[in-house]
Amino acid sequence: MYLDALSFLEDERDAWRPYEALANLDDAQLARPVEGAHGWSGRDLIAHIVGWHEITLDVARELAVDETSRARDRIEREWDARGDAWNADIIAAWSALPMEEVRGRLRTVPGELRGYLTVIPESRWLKHPTHFETFLDATLDHYDEHRADLEAILAAAR
Repeated sequence: MYLDALSFLEDERDAWRPYEALANLDDAQLARPVEGAHGWSGRDLIAHIVGWHEITLDVARELAVDETSRARDRIEREWDARGDAWNADIIAAWSALPMEEVRGRLRTVPGELRGYLTVIPESRWLKHPTHFETFLDATLDHYDEHRADLEAILAAAR
């Protein structure tokens, strides 16, 4: 458990840093499926991680101005109903984006989420177990879950 937002945000920033290397891959490297990453390409990994950042941003935006988040409730319901199909939809939607937009979102969305977390009162997220779990799931835990995928994609690009 974190005692203050700054500690969490520093850990989140450090854990995100290795994913930034994906922005340096060329289009062909980002598009290449990698067997060691469950057949995902770098673009797919970006779509999955940053796509969940975007979804979680809805929660952060609401908590910045209110004690509760209807978006969080909607996300929970949709995840329970669709789970992996939702993940597949995110990747499919991102596959239609120009590669520069994919890179642009990789560079900006995580910082936007971090920025919102700096203005939300800690009582609404860091010290609220349910809300904190939402942000932990979309950041630190998610990064750990996909670290091997990231390493496989970066290794394949070398």
